[in-house]
Amino acid sequence: MMNDKTILKIGNYTFGLFFLLGNICLFGFIITDKVDFALGGYFLLMFGSVLSLIIVLGLIIYGLINKRQIKSCLRAAAVICINIPIAILYFYIGTSLLNL
Repeated sequence: MMNDKTILKIGNYTFGLFFLLGNICLFGFIITDKVDFALGGYFLLMFGSVLSLIIVLGLIIYGLINKRQIKSCLRAAAVICINIPIAILYFYIGTSLLNL
C-alpha cells in the first residue's frame, strides 16, 4: 500500500515532467525556429495526454479501492490536470507561431 506522500509525489512528478517537456518544446521552437521542437511538442501533446489520463485514472481507481487515501489520490490527480489549460495555451501559441 502506498502512503500519502508517495501518491502526491506521483502527481507532482507527472505534472513537473510534462510541464518541463512542454516548455522545452515551446521555447526550443521559439528560440531556434526549428520545426523539430514543434513536432516534438505535438507528439508530447498526444502521448502525454494519454499517459497522464492513464495515471489519473489509476490514481482514482486506487483511491476508490483504498478509501483512506482517496483525498491524496484526488489531490494528485488534480495536480496532473493543471497541465490541461497549460497544454491548450501552448498548443494555441505553437499553432499561431507556425501560422496554421
